[in-house]
Amino acid sequence: MRLVPLLRSLLPALALVLLLATVFWQQPRAMSYFGINLLFNLAVPLVFATLAQMMILAVSDLDLSIGPFVSLVATIGATLLAQQPWLGAAALAAAVAAYALAGAVIELRRLPAIVVTLGLSFVWLGCAVLLLPTPGGQAPAWLIETMRWQAPWLPLPIWVAIAAAWLGHLLIARSAFGTLVRALGGNAAAVARAGGSLVALRAGVYAVAGLFGVLAGLMLVGQITSADARIASHYTLVSIAAVILGGGEFSGGRVFAVGAVIGALTMTLAASLLTFLQVAPDWQVGMQGLILIIVLGLRAGIDALGRRTKERQ
Repeated sequence: MRLVPLLRSLLPALALVLLLATVFWQQPRAMSYFGINLLFNLAVPLVFATLAQMMILAVSDLDLSIGPFVSLVATIGATLLAQQPWLGAAALAAAVAAYALAGAVIELRRLPAIVVTLGLSFVWLGCAVLLLPTPGGQAPAWLIETMRWQAPWLPLPIWVAIAAAWLGHLLIARSAFGTLVRALGGNAAAVARAGGSLVALRAGVYAVAGLFGVLAGLMLVGQITSADARIASHYTLVSIAAVILGGGEFSGGRVFAVGAVIGALTMTLAASLLTFLQVAPDWQVGMQGLILIIVLGLRAGIDALGRRTKERQ
């Protein structure tokens, strides 16, 4: 009986291990410090974008603006933050505040989050284009040096993933705030009956998501050293896929930070594997989707096995 939930929880890690073994089989030279760093380097900003999406999914909402938001943060990092640090910091704080305000409006007016965040995506994109009409800019030197730091023992992306998983787990599973967040996603009426402010709570969730989005954008521009108004547009769908791949659900407040981080690593590694297999870029997105479908199919099979086991007992 305990085997079924164990298999379900280990499925994201097993998918990651299988992909990693395939990459090492295709490219044995990747089995090194610099090889692993190269494989997972682009996962660093995606990990935090995934955590941002996880926070929104935790309250049974869906964020269609995280990709453009990360792009906006990247353009701020490559322009205002580099040229006028105080103005850049103020712009980032205003962006997080706008995210929190969106959450408050969604709860206060009972608006569908998918519609509000879709509208926000155009706002973020418009602001990014105004800041940086054409690709360019320059990330601050301290940010570039931070992202190029060679960490001891393990590559920097692995340390960042471990820290992000630990931080996300503490936030969503071990803190009082996380308990309220999951309760809001599972049974908002119960939170209201207990005296909690749903408006303040949802605004707080969106503010935390905004903070994760800021980290994602700054890390991305630190890696690329320049920016573009659409540099992270694909993060929206990939972050949703990573959260679901990591065991999250679209409703009910069921999200898992460690699984979400593993999902982000898996999606990044899948792209690297498809490159090694010489799959054309136009087909890579479809193949990533196929990998997600296979994993979700296995999860559905495990759930069905669990239900049949319960019925027999």
